[in-house]
Parts: sequence; C-alpha cells; structure tokens
Amino acid sequence: MCVSHVYQFTFCKLWKMPLQFELCPGRMIGGTSPCFIIAEIGQNHQGDVKIAKKMIRMAKECGADCAKFQKSELEFKFNKRALERPYTSKHSWGATYGEHKRHLEFSHEQYRELQKYAEEVGIFFTASGMDEMAVEFLHELNVPFFKVGSGDTNNFPFLEKTAQKGRPMVVSSGMQSMETMRRVYRTVKQHHQNFCILQCTSAYPLEPEDVNLRVITEYQKEFPDIPIGYSGHESGIFVSVAAVALGAKVLERHVTLDKSWKGSDHEASLEPAELAELVRAVRTVERALGSGLKQMLACEKQCHDKLGKSIVAKVAIASGTVLSLDMLAVKVAEPKGVPPEDIYELVGKKVSKDVEEDASITVDVVDGYCKNSKC
Repeated sequence: MCVSHVYQFTFCKLWKMPLQFELCPGRMIGGTSPCFIIAEIGQNHQGDVKIAKKMIRMAKECGADCAKFQKSELEFKFNKRALERPYTSKHSWGATYGEHKRHLEFSHEQYRELQKYAEEVGIFFTASGMDEMAVEFLHELNVPFFKVGSGDTNNFPFLEKTAQKGRPMVVSSGMQSMETMRRVYRTVKQHHQNFCILQCTSAYPLEPEDVNLRVITEYQKEFPDIPIGYSGHESGIFVSVAAVALGAKVLERHVTLDKSWKGSDHEASLEPAELAELVRAVRTVERALGSGLKQMLACEKQCHDKLGKSIVAKVAIASGTVLSLDMLAVKVAEPKGVPPEDIYELVGKKVSKDVEEDASITVDVVDGYCKNSKC
C-alpha cells in the first residue's frame, strides 16, 4: 500500500467514513472510482415525454452515468402571486409563469414512465427535488440519490428533511458562501455520511472568469472526508475536463438535443456530440491522472535503453584505484552501467578490475557499491 493510500485509510478510520461511497446501486464515487457523469436534462424536454425519452437514450449512448430531471410540486415551490404573474419571455410556454411551469412539469405517472424507460435503457435515473413535496415523491419513487439544486442549498429546513431520508445526496453550491457551505456540510453530516458537494456558479451561460474552479481544491481542504464535484453551465467541454483533472468526482452538465430550442437552459447545455466528446475526454484525463507514484514505467524502457545515460571512465582506471570525480563522465553507453544519479556514491570506492578509457563503469567492477545506493 503506497503512502497516499495509507494516509487515506488512516484518515477515513478517524472520520469513520470512506472517502468513497455508493451513490447508485453498484456505482461508487470518490477515491479512485471514475467520475460520475450526470446528464442534466432538467426541463429541456419541452414538456414532451417522447423528447424526454430521446434525451435519456442520448445520455446513455453518449456514456453518461445518470439522466437527471427537475421535479416540482408547483404550489409548494411558488406562492400564488409568483404563479399568477404575467410571463412574456421569449422562452414562455404560457401567459403566466404558472402556465409556463405547468407545461414543463411532468406528472407522477409520467415520472414513473420515464424511470422505467431509463431502467430499460440501462442508465441511472433521478431528479432534483425542488420543494419538500417533490422530495417526498422522489423518495417514494425510490430514486438512487437526491440532488439539491443551488436554490435550495441554503434552505436549511428543506436540507435537513431531505438528509433525514437517508439517501445519498449531491448538493450544488451556486450563489452560496464558504460559511454557508460549512453549515450545509454540518447539517447533512448530522444525518448521514453519503453526500458530496459540487462547485457551481449559477449563471447561464457561464463565462470562464466566473467559473472559479479553484473552489474545488478549497472544498477538498474544508471537507476532506467527502467527494467534491462540479456542476457546470459554461459553453463547451474544456472547463469541465479541467474540473475532473482538479479532482471532481461528480460532474453535472445540462444537455439538450438542440440549443436553438425555446428555454433558458439550452444555450448553456451540451448537444449530443459535445456530451459524447466530454465523456471521452474525462475518461482520457482519468487514465492520464495515474496513481501519483513517480517511477520509471514499463512504457519508458525503450526510451531509457536508447537515451538513458551511464557513468563511464573518463580515463583508463587500473584495478585497485580509488575513484575520484575527475575520473568519471556521463554518456549514453553500451553496455549500461551505473546510473548518473549514483556518481557521487562511486567517489572513494575502489575498482576491482581494470577499466578502459570511455568504458562503462558497471556494478560488478566497484567494491562496496550497491545499486541505487541500497545495500
């Protein structure tokens, strides 16, 4: 077990929880597990179940781990005046905001239909519960985990009731301060251990200078016993790939079938080709991250055999001579000899055989030398 793994094991024992946990049946997040990629369909389905199913299948075919929606019980999320206000946006599906939201909101039966379809397709299915009654329904629906959107992250009664359900949680942190996120962490932690926090900036689309990816590393310092992730609303895939390189263990991106569709989220969403490229890029980055253990790898042997240097005799050296630095040089040599990093280990040691000028200094001709300075 390497030092970093020993540290993780010891640290986790102290905190009495693993750095990874099962977010969905059979799918771990955190630690060395692959980044969990959420395709956030939200309400980009235009209120059409057929389109929603196409998006679920698209998410699966592009390699995402989960297709996610947004569920509201509108009378519990909005007050009457909010639902009755005129809504004249170019994205509107009705004369009032309530009519607009009702057009986009699927019924309980439609959610069951979509859940069943996702199961048939072979992708995890969940939704953000946008109010307490929506969470009750999703709990009844037996979703694998709850997603808490940024708008409810500082709603502590809601957060506590959601945490008390005992399901894994993914919590976004848009519009919040670090102090609020500390309270979020403490609140959820009181009820169960299996949750993660996502760095998020709530702007659509999000400009690069507002992403603030370094918050990921700050969260890792503040909350070292839970996985940290990223929820992105920027254009393209580069920032999200960088988030994974920084250690994000959950990645959420909005998706669409057509960015020109009506709706405020489409512009900040990924079309199928982009989502597929994002998944490929993330998996490539994960392969490239490696173990963190620096050593010469098997793939480097060919280069080492061709270019790796050895210590050679700068002058002819007679048997029994005590080596000094001015007798030695470093060159690409045949056969391979003592590696350059051990040149100072040779100084003061005797050679047991004659060594010709420009010949390799090999291990067997130096008395008292142990390879890599380890006897």
